[in-house]
Amino acid sequence: MTSARRSDFDVTDTVQVSSVAAVRSAVEELFRSTWPQLDLEPIRRAFSHFEKLFAGEIPGYFGVDTVYHDRQHTLDVTLALARLIAGYELQQPPQQQFGAERATVGLIVGLFHDMGYLRREDDVDFQHGAELTRIHVSRGARFLAEYLPTLGLAEWSGIACEIVHFTGYEVPFAKIKVSDTRDRKLGHLIGTADMIGQMSDRCYLEKCRDRLYPEFVLGGMALPVASNGGRQIKYASGLDVLRQTPEFISETIAQRLDGHFGSAYRYLEILFAGSNPYMEAIERNREYLSQILRSENWRLLRRSPPVFAALADPMATVRGQMLGYLRKVWSKHR
Repeated sequence: MTSARRSDFDVTDTVQVSSVAAVRSAVEELFRSTWPQLDLEPIRRAFSHFEKLFAGEIPGYFGVDTVYHDRQHTLDVTLALARLIAGYELQQPPQQQFGAERATVGLIVGLFHDMGYLRREDDVDFQHGAELTRIHVSRGARFLAEYLPTLGLAEWSGIACEIVHFTGYEVPFAKIKVSDTRDRKLGHLIGTADMIGQMSDRCYLEKCRDRLYPEFVLGGMALPVASNGGRQIKYASGLDVLRQTPEFISETIAQRLDGHFGSAYRYLEILFAGSNPYMEAIERNREYLSQILRSENWRLLRRSPPVFAALADPMATVRGQMLGYLRKVWSKHR
């Protein structure tokens, strides 16, 4: 993998995806060039609200405490989505184009697609955002239904609540209810951005090992309840997550990206002279992981990038929560 790219920059190493201001500026430039008459005010307000929400500065919400699904993840996905939307628009006949308002709504859905991980102050049954993993997309849909009207986009609330589910596993894609083929395509772009944004991250492998595993534990994904009421071990450790990551990448590309989403990632190529830096970065990550798995030399995973969360020490917090969860689970099943 290239050593030149910085850990909190996008695949082109030109946009700092830990910075709300940097991503907003890149999105505005891209959308302004695609739709010269676009009113950017809803996008600017959405980015401002996102920044305050994830920082814990919006009354009624705690800030982001998830360490894999942190602020950088969302901004990385949002930038990828803006590029996909613009690339799509440039290649469509007028009747198939999104238009400025639909594109704006799609971008805002992407920006808030993971806000369901943020705990509300009345979420008394949850101690950490990762515990909301299985239901976070539905929570995000409810947020969008309330938030879009504040931007003057109330008529899009129903569509937004549907297409955000292209980022999750709660609703089968065939049951996502939209009548306009452009809205379904927009959902495909949102789902594509979510996957290629995270899998192309320069520190994707370290983040799977160190950050995704604790979230899997707290979300009930690592030790799901078996049919007999006991516990299965799906992921025994962060290294076990990595051992299963090559299969995850292959299945995601085959079933989601190329399958359900119709290779929508190819809409990027018009912006990059026929190449696709996201898919190239994913392949580099997969090949590097294959080398590590063959050699079992885990010291090759030596990056330790910062977490962009609202807590002073989010890694210590999630590890403490994870250990408490594991102690509770195993004490019940002795």
